[in-house]
Amino acid sequence: MASGEIHRSLHVVTGCSGVGKTDWALRWAAEHGAEIVSCDSLLFYRGMDIGTAKPSAEERARVPHHLIDIRGVAEPVDITQYVALARAAVEGIAARERPVMVVGGSGFYLKAFFGPVADDVAVSPELRGKVAARLAAEGLPALVEELRRLNPEGLGPLDTANPRRVTRALERCLASGETLGRLAASFAAQPGPFSGWNVELTELVRDPAELESRIAGRTRDMLARGLMREVEGLLAEGLRANPSASRAIGYREVIEFLGDGLPGDRLESEIVKNTRALVKKQRTWFRTQLPAARTVVRLNPG
Repeated sequence: MASGEIHRSLHVVTGCSGVGKTDWALRWAAEHGAEIVSCDSLLFYRGMDIGTAKPSAEERARVPHHLIDIRGVAEPVDITQYVALARAAVEGIAARERPVMVVGGSGFYLKAFFGPVADDVAVSPELRGKVAARLAAEGLPALVEELRRLNPEGLGPLDTANPRRVTRALERCLASGETLGRLAASFAAQPGPFSGWNVELTELVRDPAELESRIAGRTRDMLARGLMREVEGLLAEGLRANPSASRAIGYREVIEFLGDGLPGDRLESEIVKNTRALVKKQRTWFRTQLPAARTVVRLNPG
């Protein structure tokens, strides 16, 4: 392969939680001399180690990793920040003429490698505050009514029962002066952050029964290794200031347990149950939101 082909290609590897992405990616990267860019929305945060099955220091020494341990747990990373960081990491690896491997299962972040994920509509803090105040004072129906007034052609697929989605939609209409339909058309026409790259997608899969067994085993191992102590330390560092991190599976159940909201004899089973539900959602998301053109690798038991 010519060097130009090497450093303008992205190898994106995904799969459900617990499938074995880390081990597979490490082997592939070591064999091909690649560097790994994380696409996991929790690996950004220092101290979130056990509950995320974060690659160990030894594993990261074997293969260079990027976008791991780059923030304190109280400093949320949004999609715009992630795209900028990922682009910088990818370009740096390309400049070293090494293959780029993107690894993770966080759907919205993964989507950035295949198309646009954020537009350039700027919503001021003042406008965001006004919309939030109106939601609190008048309720969701008032915001939906205002959206319908601003969008006489209809609201399309907007979930009008979801306050966050309605709020964001109204903010964007008011900030841009455009309808949701025109905003959607403009968004779809813009290039994605990695539109100049050849992006190859690989999905790792396992037999469902085996994956469930792996999830149960991993949960037991995380609790035995000290997940509760990890969460206690992270709470002291401001975990609750980061809603997406504090609501992550494993962390939210331990937080509930520590607050006496979840009996100790249900902690492990609750984490397993919620992880299984996540896997079901991930399978659907990978099937419907990522390109159909992909290499599917069926992993053997182990």
